[in-house]
Amino acid sequence: MKSKPTENSVLLKGGHVIDPLNGIDAIQDIVIQDGKIAAIGDNLEKSECKTIDLSGLIVTPGLVDIHTHLFASANIPEAWAGDYSVYPDCFSFRTGVTTMVDAGSSGWKNFLQFRSTVIERVKTRVFAFLNIASYGMITDALEQDPEFFDVKNTVRMVEKNRDLIVGIKTAHYQKPDWYSVDKAIEAGNETNLPIMVDFGYFRKERPYWELVGKKLRKGDFSTHCLRGPVPVINKQGKVYDFFFEAHDRGVLFDLGHGAGSFLFRNAVPALQQNFPLDTISTDLHVLSMNLHMIDMPTTLSKMLALGMSLPDVIRRSTCDPARYIGHPELGHLTPGTVADLSVWKLMEGNFWLSDSFDGRIAAKQRLFCEMTIKDGIIMWDWNSRSSVDYHELGDHYGIRENLEFLIFPEDCHTK
Repeated sequence: MKSKPTENSVLLKGGHVIDPLNGIDAIQDIVIQDGKIAAIGDNLEKSECKTIDLSGLIVTPGLVDIHTHLFASANIPEAWAGDYSVYPDCFSFRTGVTTMVDAGSSGWKNFLQFRSTVIERVKTRVFAFLNIASYGMITDALEQDPEFFDVKNTVRMVEKNRDLIVGIKTAHYQKPDWYSVDKAIEAGNETNLPIMVDFGYFRKERPYWELVGKKLRKGDFSTHCLRGPVPVINKQGKVYDFFFEAHDRGVLFDLGHGAGSFLFRNAVPALQQNFPLDTISTDLHVLSMNLHMIDMPTTLSKMLALGMSLPDVIRRSTCDPARYIGHPELGHLTPGTVADLSVWKLMEGNFWLSDSFDGRIAAKQRLFCEMTIKDGIIMWDWNSRSSVDYHELGDHYGIRENLEFLIFPEDCHTK
């Protein structure tokens, strides 16, 4: 994939900047210098800069999607750690995402393959939750067998790859005990990392409220928290108190939309009652991107349609998830930090947005990604705002060869 580099210095003019961490919600200019945010303020001028007019658009930190599946190099059919995964650069920048976190596609036995064949080859910034199951998400069967919940080797792999591994994952466990969760927590305790739990199968022997009320620790994630089987609303239509009590203890709730894990029946009353949704993520994979989830802008638009403010939506998809995975240097536009930015058009009109099971709601707004910048490099420019009229580029632009060898037909003499 070719990226389009900016000059060393770029001035982004006139965009409506929303940077929740720094409390910015106003028209501002931004100067990018050598891949970092150099300045942000009113009416900035810098004559040597390449200037890009962003009037009428929204500028935010680059999005941080903490629930994706990216182990696309494994070549295993019908597996999250395989053909259901998505190569990051094919999907990230065109959706305003600069940082992705793989949610447990690999375990300790195949993480190094994932690292060398995907993470180290892409321009997207990628981190990972390491699955407590040794082979990750190759098959559901390998996520059930206690033989493959290897805490010792999981910890060892974390210690050798702390630059990329940000947590421990357990998912899809079907048995009536807490073994997979307990082993994930054990690994989390030994590495001082959070765990993420995809509860998967609901059993009366291990109820969901016990997971978030007793098992999970401060900083641990319950993903797919608005999934259909999750007991969100009681018979009186109220959000259960155990959610707020767990949140007060520091348990985090992640959206994880996915192909089958987001339901308006739960989401609408929950968000009307200030459900403690901490992070907005996609659970991106081949199925979800081609079904109702679609992408991160669409997922954020659903949150807007449910009444969440745009600054709150951006906070839950930038600085907050970055902080929760131990990377507080990301997700904001503080001068001196890496220049990861997303530029948006907030479209006004009549739209339909759907949940994972064909339920839909009407929306008046929808986010569309116009430009994405990572490390100061323009990675996506839908409307060619960084380009110039080709007439201004001279007769020979786009010719990489030495001009002395440029041959025109009239220069050729044939007998």
